[in-house]
Parts: sequence; structure tokens; C-alpha cells
Amino acid sequence: MNLHIFQNQQELNEAGAGIITSLVQMQPKAVLGLATGGTPVGIYEELVKAYEKGRVSFKQVTTFNLDEYVGLPEDHSESYHAYMQQHLFAHIDLPAEAAHIPNGNAPDLEAECERFNQLLDDAKQIDLQILGLGHNGHIGFNEPDDSLISGTHRVELKEETREANARYFDSINDVPTHALTMGVGTILKAKTILLIVRGADKAEIVHRALTGPITTEVPATLLQTHPHLVVLLDAEAGRLFE
Repeated sequence: MNLHIFQNQQELNEAGAGIITSLVQMQPKAVLGLATGGTPVGIYEELVKAYEKGRVSFKQVTTFNLDEYVGLPEDHSESYHAYMQQHLFAHIDLPAEAAHIPNGNAPDLEAECERFNQLLDDAKQIDLQILGLGHNGHIGFNEPDDSLISGTHRVELKEETREANARYFDSINDVPTHALTMGVGTILKAKTILLIVRGADKAEIVHRALTGPITTEVPATLLQTHPHLVVLLDAEAGRLFE
């Protein structure tokens, strides 16, 4: 595990973007696994700056997003399709057909999961997977459970996950109850995993995820088994490591 703690958000954002930019510079056809939520926004902003300065091109890159809500229209402001357009895709030269996000509005969700898994299989391996961390230890939308599913699947969101995401909606009643998510098996197959965690409210769970017993009740503890895990924490999230 390669763990870094940063004293300010800008340094963390630049470090995260630097890792991604360096990879794409060395491997123009890199396959990136992308995350959403508040955590990676600043990193995506730095990637856009690097692109605008001519330091990196995404013309040959392929991307796969971790997840998408079920039943939320793609043009809804809180869909992850809309999020990716707003924060990254609309500002770089990534071809639209190279960006893959699960379709939470597919008429047959099981078939959609199979389609997404096939796309991932065709891509062979994700070179770098970006992850945030849920308050209950979920990665992607892989919630705590007695067992975890390896491939892309439909998941019922825990109440604490919906409450955490309610800040993006008018009320918790508007937060979808289900999502499609890349499975833990797929996540762990990535060559490199970049885990980014911010905030004092995540300090306990990130410490538990990286140092505690490995258990499916805290899905992020499985990251301890990965051979190339890079962890970027702000000072508040990393306070228990110091």
C-alpha cells in the first residue's frame, strides 16, 4: 500500500490528477475506471486543466464508470451520466463512444449488467481504477453484506447510503433506492487502484478499511489484498494514521 496524506485539498487534487495524467502520457490507450460523488471533483478539474494546457490527450483512452442509479433519467442533474459530462467529459477530447456508464434505465437490468461485464471483459483490464469510500465502507455501490458479487449487478442501496447522498437531492425521497454497480471482483482486477478519501467523517472508516480485519461487512477492507493500492487522504481523513 502506498499511502499519502495531504495538508490541503489542492495538493491532493494535483497529486491525483498527476497520477492519472502520467499514466495516460505513458499509455495513450489506457483504460480508466472512474468514480463520481464529491470526492473526485477537484481531481477532474485538474485533469481538465492539464488537457487545456496540452499536457495530455484522452483521444485513445477508454473509460468505465463504477455505477449509476436505477430509474434516474440520464439528463437528470444527479445522474452519473450528467455528472461525468459536467465535470470531465464535456471538457476533454475523450470520444463519446469510449466512455462507458451502466444504463440504469435499461428495460432489462440483468441484461444490461451482462452487457457491461462483456465490455469490461473485452477491455481485458482496467489500468487505473479511481475509488471513493462510503461511510459504511462501500466501494462503488457494493454495500456491506454477508457475501459480495464479483461482476456488475443491481444493488439495493442501504439507508445510510441514501441519507449520505440526499444532500444532492431535494429530499431523501428523491434518492433512488437501487443502482447498478461494478462488482468488487472487477474492481480488484484493476492493475492500480487509486483510493481517495476526504473529511473527518471518513477518518474512522478509512482507518478500519485499511488496517482492520478483511470482511465483506466492510467491502473496502478487501482493498488490503490488492498488490498496487495508492491511497490519497486529506489531513482530516488521515488523522488516525499519524
